[in-house]
Amino acid sequence: MLTKSVKNIFSCKGLLVLAAASFISVQSQAQQGFLKADGKKITDEKGKNVLLRGMGLGGWMLQEGYMLHVTKDSRQYRIRERLEELMGPAETKEFYDTWLANNTRKIDVDSMHRWGFNSVRLPMHYNLYTLPIEKEPVAGKNTWIDKGFKMTDDLLAWCKANHMYLILDLHATPGGQGNDLNISDRNTDNPSLWDSEANKQKMIALWHKLADRYKNEPNIAGYDIINEPNFGFDDPANDKNGLKEKTNAPLRKLMVDITTAIRQVDKKHIIIIEGNGWGNNYNGILPTWDKNMVLSFHKYWNYNDQKSVEHIVKTRDQYNIPVWLGETGENSNVWLTEAIGLLEKNNIGWALWPLKKMGNNNPIEIPSNPNYDDVTNYLNTGRNKPKESNVYSGTLEMATYAKLENAIIHHDVIDAIFRQPHTTATKPFKANKITNGTIINAVDYDLGRNGYAYFDTDTADYHVSTGKYGKGNNGHMYRNDGVDIAKDSAAYSSYYVTDIEKGEWLQYTLKTTTSGSYTVKLKVAAAADDGKITLNVNGATQAINVPATGGFKKWQVIELKNIRLKAGINKVRIYVDMGGFNLHWMKFDKEK
Repeated sequence: MLTKSVKNIFSCKGLLVLAAASFISVQSQAQQGFLKADGKKITDEKGKNVLLRGMGLGGWMLQEGYMLHVTKDSRQYRIRERLEELMGPAETKEFYDTWLANNTRKIDVDSMHRWGFNSVRLPMHYNLYTLPIEKEPVAGKNTWIDKGFKMTDDLLAWCKANHMYLILDLHATPGGQGNDLNISDRNTDNPSLWDSEANKQKMIALWHKLADRYKNEPNIAGYDIINEPNFGFDDPANDKNGLKEKTNAPLRKLMVDITTAIRQVDKKHIIIIEGNGWGNNYNGILPTWDKNMVLSFHKYWNYNDQKSVEHIVKTRDQYNIPVWLGETGENSNVWLTEAIGLLEKNNIGWALWPLKKMGNNNPIEIPSNPNYDDVTNYLNTGRNKPKESNVYSGTLEMATYAKLENAIIHHDVIDAIFRQPHTTATKPFKANKITNGTIINAVDYDLGRNGYAYFDTDTADYHVSTGKYGKGNNGHMYRNDGVDIAKDSAAYSSYYVTDIEKGEWLQYTLKTTTSGSYTVKLKVAAAADDGKITLNVNGATQAINVPATGGFKKWQVIELKNIRLKAGINKVRIYVDMGGFNLHWMKFDKEK
């Protein structure tokens, strides 16, 4: 288990929680009855425009391998089969039961509401609700499983308690809806959704049952009936993911049939449709066939300019239908802030992806452990097979870390989602109260936009200035801004700023009780003596060269004297006149 002190390093409790909570009144909306499509807007029963600000629960009912650091043979059913080979069926079942119990609970929904989300998208795996057609005792009949419905009921109750909307999303369909196998847990040894009438009928029956169960629940925002279909109908050999489909006839027919089944029992809820090619190819699908329908699209790894959403805005205008961004995210804080600002300017609601996984570019990070690292190393490489007992302890420990109170809360991501799209103001990452001997870690620079709290030349998965793909945060740890962060050791307090380039800078908001002069010591590491820093404290500057220390992990302390801090708030910036060094911390020693 993570200790309380370690968890607080990442959660930044107190100041940052209050900062996020201060935006609740701006970001959240009280639930006002059934939502509906009203021309180009989604409105509540009072006719008020509703901008959905949501989060997808990817990884809960359906694990995509990358979320668990499994990159080879990583469909959920294959991960499960491979774990059974390593530790046995009973132990594997215990792991999955623990995972489902821990990953999403009321505390998660309560937290999302407190942070500012007003909706949740539930990616459902059909096999928690019904048997695969291959396992049905009677062909053509549907065996219903209570587990999935109970999990959905519980999630709905937690959303209702927080006046939030829930979107039901069939993420893994019977047989699988595409050739991107992981996202639908598709087994290619069996018929796909598109190759099996039995799979289609099971999917239609499932939506009929869901609609009948939730027809009187206004906290259900709508039914996202098929996630990211990606299947080549006309030219499967050359267009296996359906990006170039011209008619999408099988997809349209299935969605029409599902809509008919839903409307047999439920006249009220919005039906959300997605196009082929991972949700973005609508050739042949429109116009709509129902009066209460919303068009969903997905947006990843592209620029956040008007051009990137113009196609969906034009489609909205042409067909007089609301649009909603059902998935986006998994990028840097800079990208998230830009994307949300762009979407809200165009009155497009959104759902980020996902709430939690093993990674730092989402609000909640699930930590790993050494035994689990050995498991994933073996699954990915086939080398160094771990002991059965270590597989069991490693997977169960990881499932325990999926609980919110044991996970790492990335408040910098939350701040980028809710505060930064609407302001260029900065905030302290930590309290940073300066007394004699105080150390401020370099990675604890202020919260805020690039160019205001810090400046980094590579801030997302592309270079804004050159148009070429970059890496964003090269280290992919601790924080999710453009600033590159690495770790000095296994200790959670040993993070430092790396890959520092000319022109970059970091800002820190410090608070002192009395004015005075300080010696500021900087812990640096460099292979050459080219580096140069200018320290700016409340407008006063002092420069210092960074010497060669013998390597990028050979640390040395340099110092600047007679740095004046005033009583109260001080703004400190570290400017990089010449890069090529690493920066660990700065220490403030009061001069006599």
